[in-house]
Amino acid sequence: MFLAISSGQAVLIGLAVLLVIVVIIIISNIKIVPQTQAYVVERLGRHHATWGTGIHVLIPFFDKIAVDVSAPVIPVSKLDTPRKIGIVNLKEQVIDFDPQPVITKDNVTMQIDAVVYFQITDPKAYVYGVSKPIKALDNLTATTLRNIMGELDLDEALTSREIVNTKMRSILDEATDPWGIKVVRVEVKNIMPPKDIRDAMEKQMRAERERREAILLAEGEKRSAILKAEGLKESEILRAEAQKASEILKAEAKKEALIREAEGQAQSILAVNKAQAEGLAMIKAVQVDEGVLTLKAYDALGVMANGQSTKIIVPSNLQGLAGVAASLKEIVSEDKK
Repeated sequence: MFLAISSGQAVLIGLAVLLVIVVIIIISNIKIVPQTQAYVVERLGRHHATWGTGIHVLIPFFDKIAVDVSAPVIPVSKLDTPRKIGIVNLKEQVIDFDPQPVITKDNVTMQIDAVVYFQITDPKAYVYGVSKPIKALDNLTATTLRNIMGELDLDEALTSREIVNTKMRSILDEATDPWGIKVVRVEVKNIMPPKDIRDAMEKQMRAERERREAILLAEGEKRSAILKAEGLKESEILRAEAQKASEILKAEAKKEALIREAEGQAQSILAVNKAQAEGLAMIKAVQVDEGVLTLKAYDALGVMANGQSTKIIVPSNLQGLAGVAASLKEIVSEDKK
């Protein structure tokens, strides 16, 4: 059983439904842009504006966020561009590209993979500058890497990562500038030469380590020998210095003994001379006459005659001495009477 609806009620219901639809459309076209994003808006198929952070309203049926119709609805690969390309991420992003085969200057084929850090600085140029910008960046990175590695031989490629990174960043940044992309830095992550070259390099590294080990051992033995020689040298020097000091002390002691002995002899001579001088002084004081001295001389002759000397000293006044002896004999005879 159907309810009868008047024409007025039908109009009201239609208006209500229309109002609800309008409200839904308006609400769906209110966009709040986060701080790390930018929205590229098209009006009637042409670029209209680039919205920054804040609340914005799309004009229904006229405005829309830019869409890449060639992109898949659901991204399959990390290189696929989102279908709503107009919603641009302004944060610094990183893409780890798959290993790329490259040929060096000396015709060695190896696999290299790189990591690219980039940031979208111009959303409009990013949306309209190139189709599938991430894929384009991947291809550009691969070709640039091949060109740079083609200028280097194997050893340079393995040891010049910083140079390769700098060159790649400069070339990629310049090439992607029209796309609104700024390449912040590029890092070569892995360099994988062929297996036979890796084996040869490993053998070379092993030989180099063994050579360094031998050098270190030789240096250690050399240092040890030097230290031992220096120890012996120091020991000999100390022994010589000790012997020298001992000889000096002995010489000083001998010198001191000789000085003391000489001083003793000098004092002895002085004492004898002093005694003789005092004896002479006493003789002179008692005024001994010539007769007494003559008798002393005879006593001395007697002592010399009794000795073992083969030499006889005869006084020059022997006759005078004989006269003195005769006088002494007469004096003795008178005393006996």
